Amino acid sequence: MPLESKKLALKIGDILKDKKAEDITLLEVYPLTIVADYFIIASGRSETQINSLYRGLIKELANEEIELKGIDGKQDNRWIALDYGDVIVHIFHSEERKFYDLERLWADAQIEIMDNKA
Repeated sequence: MPLESKKLALKIGDILKDKKAEDITLLEVYPLTIVADYFIIASGRSETQINSLYRGLIKELANEEIELKGIDGKQDNRWIALDYGDVIVHIFHSEERKFYDLERLWADAQIEIMDNKA
């Protein structure tokens, strides 16, 4: 198991939990793809909350010198994907999350619920 990437994934989950993200889920995808080791999926109730989660996360990780390698989806703030190398973070508006349903798409991944249920 990629230990360093798991530590990063758990750290990201904890940051998002502290910032009041909802339905935080960690997917262990390294046995299934070379894209990443883990996906973190979290929800926000509004574009403002999603933007706040995004900004807070990148600020805290930058303070620890954890490099953001890429970002996608920032324009409309309904789904933001952050690439931290071995960990990809998806911050969704709850409606988009239901529509795209990454947990179903990656159903073969081991799932860990990190919580903050709505």
